[in-house]
Amino acid sequence: MSDYKSTLNLPETGFPMRGDLAKREPGMLARWTDDDLYGIIRAAKKGKKTFILHDGPPYANGSIHIGHSVNKILKDIIVKSKGLSGYDSPYVPGWDCHGLPIELKVEQEYGKPGEKFTAAEFRAKCREYAATQVDGQRKDFIRLGVLGDWSHPYLTMDFKTEANIIRALGKIIGNGHLHKGAKPVHWCVDCRSALAEAEVEYYDKTSPSIDVAFQAVDQDALKAKFGVSNVNGPISLVIWTTTPWTLPANRAISIAPDFDYALVQIDGQAVILAKDLVESVMQRIGVTDYTILGTVKGAELELLRFTHPFMGFDVPAILGDHVTLDAGTGAVHTAPGHGPDDYVIGQKYGLETANPVGPDGTYLPGTYPTLDGVNVFKANDIVVALLQEKGALLHVEKMQHSYPCCWRHKTPIIFRATPQWFVSMDQKGLRAQSLKEIKGVQWIPDWGQARIESMVANRPDWCISRQRTWGVPMSLFVHKDTEELHPRTLELMEEVAKRVEVDGIQAWWDLDAKEILGD
Repeated sequence: MSDYKSTLNLPETGFPMRGDLAKREPGMLARWTDDDLYGIIRAAKKGKKTFILHDGPPYANGSIHIGHSVNKILKDIIVKSKGLSGYDSPYVPGWDCHGLPIELKVEQEYGKPGEKFTAAEFRAKCREYAATQVDGQRKDFIRLGVLGDWSHPYLTMDFKTEANIIRALGKIIGNGHLHKGAKPVHWCVDCRSALAEAEVEYYDKTSPSIDVAFQAVDQDALKAKFGVSNVNGPISLVIWTTTPWTLPANRAISIAPDFDYALVQIDGQAVILAKDLVESVMQRIGVTDYTILGTVKGAELELLRFTHPFMGFDVPAILGDHVTLDAGTGAVHTAPGHGPDDYVIGQKYGLETANPVGPDGTYLPGTYPTLDGVNVFKANDIVVALLQEKGALLHVEKMQHSYPCCWRHKTPIIFRATPQWFVSMDQKGLRAQSLKEIKGVQWIPDWGQARIESMVANRPDWCISRQRTWGVPMSLFVHKDTEELHPRTLELMEEVAKRVEVDGIQAWWDLDAKEILGD
């Protein structure tokens, strides 16, 4: 018997032999849309226990990439799985339509606001661009088979959403969490704007590593502190830094109160260093013949003054908990306008928050004759040469280290003190409240809780203001002299929100203040 086919018991199927998915998938997706499959599922699940996946929105900028695909497909699996488990699991996609990425794209095509277009026209171009990008990305996500309410996504540029963002800011103010301050913030000189921590990435950068001597104003007072009389040459407190460009803003030298500090005699001068770092510093600066003349606790040196190497004024030694023995000299160059730790301790000691750097990253006029108008990163070599000329440079070498950069431009950023609006973490107990709420969340995996608790416990105040054109405005009225918020701030913000809900954020810039403030 040669015909075995008739003897086989095979199942019958309507499935074709070949998937031919490239042709069949678009038809299947079109059928889902035509039949309103998403709506049918929602109707069938009405009244069931709800499962909501809050989808963090992608930027409406460019085509989707593998990161978008992985994100959306995994979320789609979760939503569909919950639906099959009996939940009503709606999925509402969204897009972040404001901010720097969109501005940069529009600037590339049309130029910066005020060049070819007014700011209002530029915002309109941003809105048009974002809408186009939303349409393109939506088609791609649908093509991936992600099921959701694609006809009614949430867009941050929807007029109602823009209005509700203003209302949310009003709630923050009502709860006492908003304040204004001239604190050092991450600043991108290419964006000419403050950046949030989430907008900062770290890359390796080569910088000058320098040891600098700040000569003591009262040499005799220092000798008395260390209990010595025979010192050959001037006495200096030595700092170490990888940001020479910040030295014009130096207003103090921070030391640790409980560290032992040594007075070390070297050729022609004496230097003060943390005792535990003497050996490493001597090796670094190439000194083999040295003598420790005496030691004192850092607290003994508080408020003794030292001469700035080239700025023509003297600065105090102050006590700070941020000083470590991990590297350097045990004495930290402190510029309150260029660092968070520096700012905090500067406030404690009433130091000036000096910021000699403009928004474009160049020194402001009147900073120093050879530095005025120079880009800060190009100024490093000028500062090093200046220190060498003044006889204050003990050592310089190139050092590669991790450095904060703008997430968009990939260029180094700076800390720069500028007037900004902050959400305070401690002013009205927001940090404590947040840490309490974290404990009420189920974390998967468990270690996620410890990670977010650490982030919240240690994060600084949140800088929410930006120096941009395309975004929801900080719609606040402040006193022109005291900069205090208007006493009717919440009422005024609601009035602004109502207008934005009708005409979008442009309503804020078109607003005549007298319309809601009166005369």
